Amino acid sequence: MAFSILNRRPDSGLGNVRSSPGDPSRNVDWILLLVQATLVVCGGLTVYSASRTKGNNLPYGYSYATRQVIFVILATAAMLFVMSLDYAWLRERAKFLYGLTIVALVLIFMLAKVTGGAQLSFDIGPIKLQPAEFAKVTVLLVLAAFLSEDSSDSVSYERFIGGLWLGGIPTVLVILQPDLGTTSVLVAMMMGVLLVAGAKAKYIAMITLLALSTVGAVVLSGVIKTYQTMRIVAWLNPNSNDVRLQQYIFQGRNALHATATGGLTGKGWLQGPITNAKGDIPVQWADFPFSAIGEQFGLLGCAVIIGLFAIALFRIWRIAHLSRDLLGTYICAGVFTMLLWQIFQNIAMTLGLMPITGLPLPFISYGGSGMVTYFVMFGLAQSVHMRRMR
Repeated sequence: MAFSILNRRPDSGLGNVRSSPGDPSRNVDWILLLVQATLVVCGGLTVYSASRTKGNNLPYGYSYATRQVIFVILATAAMLFVMSLDYAWLRERAKFLYGLTIVALVLIFMLAKVTGGAQLSFDIGPIKLQPAEFAKVTVLLVLAAFLSEDSSDSVSYERFIGGLWLGGIPTVLVILQPDLGTTSVLVAMMMGVLLVAGAKAKYIAMITLLALSTVGAVVLSGVIKTYQTMRIVAWLNPNSNDVRLQQYIFQGRNALHATATGGLTGKGWLQGPITNAKGDIPVQWADFPFSAIGEQFGLLGCAVIIGLFAIALFRIWRIAHLSRDLLGTYICAGVFTMLLWQIFQNIAMTLGLMPITGLPLPFISYGGSGMVTYFVMFGLAQSVHMRRMR
């Protein structure tokens, strides 16, 4: 009897030890997943609070919040699919996905409508697909796959130039849309991956110089639209009385004011005069959600959001160290760098420390393409973690 009990096979379920410790299903980073879920919930509440009085079409101001929930459901499905794949499987398909991205970025100049002076998305009925957002994933994959072919501790000049071409082509296409915000994210990702791969400091300086030169060239050539130039001028001259700059100064000033007036604990849920009553911050739910959090929940609320992002960044950095191979390390390095830069840029532009670029705050801002993109990137990080023992 005792022998039969000792040899009884365990039941299946969450506590099942029948599978190998290296089984991917037993190695999900639940802390990262929980942090991500918390950020998404905070984002949904922020989108609702900032948009409910802004002329939504659905009753009770649920229009943007409802769409955000739909975006999250679709993004979750995409993330689970990516988690189910061995990230090494994507190595051989990275070039194909990269090619599709280049085609999409070219087609956008032919098929996309000009909205606000830029061609950013394909409008398919109520759905807007932004190829530049998905380029963050595909460029990361092809760059990580390319660099991981060489297992040396440093990046040779030839391989550096090859990586620069891979990242540079889609980056130029994105800046021509023009989309300076996404361009900066792609450049930050390239620098992060190359730095982790062992690129020399002079190579990183070369990327920076090329990026600045490219931006300068497109500004002088007139590719950058007037409103984008005005955003930079307004940031440099926040006290200007120039009529042309007033709408840009007004937007940034009110975002900073809303954040600052929240004090330590905020004015309360749905009780912010600027966020919930006046509506003085255009597109706050997409561009300036951090100001809505600051006004309603104060410094403590902002600290919680930043703390959650810090935990997510730490977990991704940890996964990079635990990765079984260089491909996984480089993927996580790219996800880490893009997330860090986009968080910094969005919060800094809310506080007036950086010019307004329209970059969303990951998981918090309203938007479908950006939500799916970051869910997929976290899915890639999870895939690396889940297969670290194989």
